[in-house]
Amino acid sequence: MGKRKIVAHILLLSLISAGLLSPTALAQQPRPENPSETLIRNATVLTITHGTLLNTDVLLRKGKIAAIGRDLTAPANARVIDATGKYLMPGIVDCHSHSMLDTVNEGTLAVTSMVRTRDVLDPTDVDLYRELAGGVTTLNLLHGSANPIGGLNTVVKIKYGRPIEEFLFPGAMPGIKFALGENVKRSSNPNLPGVTRRYPYTRMGVEEVIRDSFTRARDYKKSWDEYNAAVKRGEKNLLPPRRDLQLEPLVEVLEGKRYVHAHSYRADEIMMLINIANEFGFKVKTFQHVLEGYKVAKEIAQHGAGGSTFADSWAYKIEAYDAIPYNTAIMARAGIVTSVNSDSDERARRLNLEAAKAMRYGDLSEEEALKLITINPAIQLGIQERVGSIEVGKDADLAIWNGHPFSVYARVSTTFIDGDIFFDREKDLAARAELTKERAQLEQAEPNRPSAGGRPPQAPRGRRPSHDDDDVEQGERP
Repeated sequence: MGKRKIVAHILLLSLISAGLLSPTALAQQPRPENPSETLIRNATVLTITHGTLLNTDVLLRKGKIAAIGRDLTAPANARVIDATGKYLMPGIVDCHSHSMLDTVNEGTLAVTSMVRTRDVLDPTDVDLYRELAGGVTTLNLLHGSANPIGGLNTVVKIKYGRPIEEFLFPGAMPGIKFALGENVKRSSNPNLPGVTRRYPYTRMGVEEVIRDSFTRARDYKKSWDEYNAAVKRGEKNLLPPRRDLQLEPLVEVLEGKRYVHAHSYRADEIMMLINIANEFGFKVKTFQHVLEGYKVAKEIAQHGAGGSTFADSWAYKIEAYDAIPYNTAIMARAGIVTSVNSDSDERARRLNLEAAKAMRYGDLSEEEALKLITINPAIQLGIQERVGSIEVGKDADLAIWNGHPFSVYARVSTTFIDGDIFFDREKDLAARAELTKERAQLEQAEPNRPSAGGRPPQAPRGRRPSHDDDDVEQGERP
């Protein structure tokens, strides 16, 4: 990657605020030079679906995996990478992320299915670059868990430095965020700022909100079905039903055109949502967190839902007290398509180690544990034909590691998305000296210089000082 692409987020924002770089220019910065073909030689290839291949070459051509085998050849102008002693695995897929979202929750209503995470993407979020450095290539960006029925998701490839349009995963199945429990009923601490006594306030209210929403969505679908049938019959002077942006995504759920990703903890609430789904004839695609999934693993499997969980995070609130580290393995053994997710910009950098824990807690095999962060989350997002394993014809979303990914000493050397390099550790390290110079220059930029007397910079003219501005004279601070 070019040196500019690894500048920390704070530097980018400072450059923008100083007028030295516009957001438009940032999105349109030149792409790194990437040849149409790359040959990775002599790697230990963790295919995920077809075992481990020793001393094997992988040829990437025009963004796809073109060939896998030994002694492969490539044109003279191809990029050749010697991966002797290194491991090649598919890019990690994170099925629960909030990275690059400017805002996470629209919490003012119980049902916010009309809002879209697509509208609040920040392609300059430096967490994206750090996740690339951890071998992550695909994210399921979810709305927060403030509502029984929340906003629409966005599936992205982490093409850091590119325009937002290039992040969007082509053909990914659309989804929507549901949530159950403490976050939704908002009664654990109603005195916190921003926590209002909005209906629902109890678990039974949460169930009623979801049932009522699907009742309205079913009636809405019927009105449109009847209208479309009348149009098809050739009837004249018809008025179409009034569009309802809140109900349209729920109709897509009923029609199997949109996935439900449901924040959940307790077994009784998991069963509640399964019962509602069965009542209205739709499927829950994934139960997110699902820390008590081990208690109702049989029922989750029968419903056909997946489980996207934490490896060993619990006891941070009452709902999580019954969590156990064996949850992942128990769900997987029950036949549930199970993944390990981050729900955290920090945890996303080490999902390889989160998956490895399932070998300790539950005795999953190495291949089973690797599936938790590759093909399984890809299945949960409906993108398994494109990513999640190393197979000919799939997208060239890969990561080269200097050791086995389950080793705490392993580091990512190179991360590819669609055959292009978006993280190169050697170039990153080589660029740091120049970045130090850039930081020093930035600190001398006029907006960042200390005021006379050593006080912090003053607010620019035309902007009212905030409580973070040290303006005692203007009464902003006591």
